[in-house]
Amino acid sequence: MSKINIRPLGERVIILHTPAVEKTASGIIIPDTAKEKPQQGTVVAVPTEKDSPVSLKVGDLVLYGKYAGTEITYEGSDYLIMSQEDILAVI
Repeated sequence: MSKINIRPLGERVIILHTPAVEKTASGIIIPDTAKEKPQQGTVVAVPTEKDSPVSLKVGDLVLYGKYAGTEITYEGSDYLIMSQEDILAVI
């Protein structure tokens, strides 16, 4: 996992998408139009400020809501910036 040079503010975290499934367990290739947006990812950045308590840490694998967060592209990778409240669980 590479280090990202973006620092989230408040109680927001930055998440790296887990890639969508390309193939089913039986070997059927899923076309791009039928792929679902992944709802899990890895935390790559958390705020460093003392007055914004975030219970997550870099490297946590998390589940989030289907339409949660704001999508950004930074240095060729797709990330989500979202509030800690939008994260449903840590795996």
